[in-house]
Amino acid sequence: MTGWRLLLTRPAEESAALALQLAAAGVHGSCLPLLAIEPLAEDAAMRTLALQLDRYCAVIVVSKPAARLGVELIARHWPQLPALHWFSVGAATAAILEQYGLRVHVPAEGDDSEALLDLAWLNVALQVPNPQVLILRGEGGRELLAERLRERGASVDYLQLYRRRLPEYPPHSLLERIVSERLNGLVVSSGQGFEHLRLLAGEAWPQLAGLPLFVPSLRVAELAQAAGARAIVDCRGASAAALMAALQAHPAAAFQGVTHTR
Repeated sequence: MTGWRLLLTRPAEESAALALQLAAAGVHGSCLPLLAIEPLAEDAAMRTLALQLDRYCAVIVVSKPAARLGVELIARHWPQLPALHWFSVGAATAAILEQYGLRVHVPAEGDDSEALLDLAWLNVALQVPNPQVLILRGEGGRELLAERLRERGASVDYLQLYRRRLPEYPPHSLLERIVSERLNGLVVSSGQGFEHLRLLAGEAWPQLAGLPLFVPSLRVAELAQAAGARAIVDCRGASAAALMAALQAHPAAAFQGVTHTR
């Protein structure tokens, strides 16, 4: 894997942790977070959902911020959590929930909604009269989970806990970082992360679109391809292990000569 010099775009804390893991494997990681997490202030609607937690047959947590913020909110209203089926989209999110003593069902393979929907335990949880599901997430996001669960006869509520925004950077900062550190690959962990990458790239995007782009899923790969990315690697997961496996499977590309054109 040595030879890769990657731009890491996850939220700051996650990018820093990933950079350390990559460094141990001989990969240079340059952190430029393109997703900032802003917790939402607790309001009456959030409080009501938390207080009614015991009416749900399943609670699905779609991200690490949702896990941290969701458990903190719920713990303020439930000194002892009711017995529920808890699910997470990925192993890293499950690990956070497990720190609070929760038993979490997570797909053995895949870090996306599709993998979770195929989980046998989810079907077991739905085998109750009038199943109700609570999804913990940020504002917006994919509707696939809710749509498929409703098709299976469940009612679905969202407990939205945070919003994502693009941090403020000076103009041309993305291209300057890539050129100055001789980066030869880009890593995004979500569709919104990719959209923020394009937004920050601005007029430099046609130059950057030829760099290898590591994405977490086929859905994000298709989004990137439609936007003109020409060297996409689907890691088949958003975890550090999935990225490591993709790097091992793809020899490091030589720096492709991106130059500053300002």
